[in-house]
Amino acid sequence: MGTPDLNLLPLFVAVAETWSMSAAARKLGIPKSSVSRGVAALEASLGVQLFHRSTRKVALTTAGTAFYEKVRPVVATLRDITGGLPEQEAEPSGELRITSPMDMGLTFLAQLAAEFSARYPGIQLDIRPTNRTVDLVGEGFDAALRVSMKLTDSTLVARRLSGLESAIYAAPTYLARRGVPRSFTDVASHDWVAFTQWKRLPSPLVSPPSPRVVTDDLLFVHRAIREGLGLGLIPTFLARQDVTAGLLVRVLPTWALKAGSLFFVHPPTEHVPRKVAAFRDFLIAFIEANPLIASGD
Repeated sequence: MGTPDLNLLPLFVAVAETWSMSAAARKLGIPKSSVSRGVAALEASLGVQLFHRSTRKVALTTAGTAFYEKVRPVVATLRDITGGLPEQEAEPSGELRITSPMDMGLTFLAQLAAEFSARYPGIQLDIRPTNRTVDLVGEGFDAALRVSMKLTDSTLVARRLSGLESAIYAAPTYLARRGVPRSFTDVASHDWVAFTQWKRLPSPLVSPPSPRVVTDDLLFVHRAIREGLGLGLIPTFLARQDVTAGLLVRVLPTWALKAGSLFFVHPPTEHVPRKVAAFRDFLIAFIEANPLIASGD
């Protein structure tokens, strides 16, 4: 007697319980020919005949009955185990750990999380905004939102969601005090709150002689220009609500800096977990419905 293919055991149980190759095929959702070949292969590996066959039905042999009594509880237990796994449930469920840039975590991700949780109540979100690049596998994260001109980690599966842009903003109080810049040359004579990655303004802007404030925190840049410390270059999605509320004004409104792209990334797997795929697809639809969050290319 050889070692049977364990994948054939549920097939054998289905035939034994329905007394029919055709009925077992319908129950399992596979062709009748696959059932017949599977039963034959199982009998060959065991070296015994499991079924008496007729034109209309099948019946267990003595050996088949003994084998069924031993196999049936094993197959039932496996069904209970796999049926209880989150990935096998009708709706995706379980904990979903996401990391994102700090500025996104404190802006549109809160709205996204609320809408996503209402749609998928079985998924518990763990969102960790941070300014550092997280090792997803090493730190146990399922996925991440990342902003980059070009992703450098080729080991991750990436889905580009949208282009992003940044623009120059200032508080109305600052502009009332210093005047509104009308050209690229004008902005160089103004006070600046500079993000360390953008200390020198991109062409065609003239680099300011010295920023009034320099920081590595984009959210601090946002808050500082809102307080009237000077001009600042920040993502348009970060300034959107303040512009609507009259707290910020866009300077040189026809100019924008292409500031990379927003990507959804996750570790490579043979099958993308349903909770990850659900969040990815929901995020894509969310951004399409909210184009002001991430500007087009």
